[in-house]
This record gives sequence, structure tokens and C-alpha cells, in this order.
Amino acid sequence: MRRERTDAARNRAKILAAAEVIVAAQGVSGLSMADVAAAAGVGVGTLYRRFGDRSGLAYALIDRREREFQSAFIEGPPPLGPGAEPAARARAFLDALAERTVEQLDLLLMAETAGPFARFGGAYDAYHAHLAMLIAQLRPDVDAACLADALLAPLAAPLLAYRMRECGVGIERVKSALGDLLDGLIP
Repeated sequence: MRRERTDAARNRAKILAAAEVIVAAQGVSGLSMADVAAAAGVGVGTLYRRFGDRSGLAYALIDRREREFQSAFIEGPPPLGPGAEPAARARAFLDALAERTVEQLDLLLMAETAGPFARFGGAYDAYHAHLAMLIAQLRPDVDAACLADALLAPLAAPLLAYRMRECGVGIERVKSALGDLLDGLIP
């Protein structure tokens, strides 16, 4: 992997810090490339070359928290990390993913709706592989890949935002329903 230049790393840090301040003060809707560039003291072209567009910037803002989350379920302590039974790990994973999604819901909403398949790949693939592995350990007789998709679907940012904001469904209710689905898989 090519190492990032020192000045590029410094600019990236300034850009992300400026974007975080703007999102904290104005929400995701206030995130404009021009405002971020001005606040970071870089040219707008630098922003577009580095991040492509607002959704690319949103993914960069999401990235740090995403890396922490993935580290927790790959190598962290049980029950989220290795060492717990598959059912306990799957439940801990779904609960943590629900909380993690709510934490950055507006950024995820922007990033996941940037294109028809924007949600898929990257983090989704990691979640899917992890959950499918746990399901296969629980029930080797089922289609673990399709069931993993079914368990991840309610945590898609657009659906979760709609349920929470338009229907008044709290995250605890979503987590409980996911737990009920998971209970149906446990032999």
C-alpha cells in the first residue's frame, strides 16, 4: 500500500476536522464542499480530488468509527468479539450495529443513498460475512448468506431513519425485533 504524503495527511486531518465541526453545528444538510474547504483552509478542488463528492466526504467521516466497530467484532472482547457462543455474538453484533448506525445515521443516510448500490461493498460486506459465519455456525442447514441480508436489512440507514423519524419506532424496539428473528434461528 502506498504511504500518504505528510502534507496530504495533514490536509486530510484538517478537512475531516472542519467537516466534523460543520456537521456538529449544522447537521449533515449543512455540509457543503465549499464551506468545508474554506474552514480547512484548502481549495475546493483539493476536496473534490480527495473525496469525490459529499458522499465520499461522508464516508471519510464515518471511517474512524467504522474501523473501531470492525475491530471490536473481529478482535475485541466477547460477546461482540471472539470467545462467545455464535448466538450471543450475533445478538451483540446486531445490537452494536444498531447503536453504531443511530450514532451516525445522517452521515450513513447520505452515504448509503449516493447511488443504487452505495450501501453495499466495504463495511456491508464485512458485516455480511461476519453475520453469515455466525449463522452458519448456529444452523449449517440454512442459507446463511440470505439470512444475513435479512437481519441486516432493518439497519439500512434509509429504512432505519424512516422507522425512527416518521413512524416513531425506537432503536430498542428494532433491536428487540432483530433479537426475535435471531431467536428463530437458534436450534
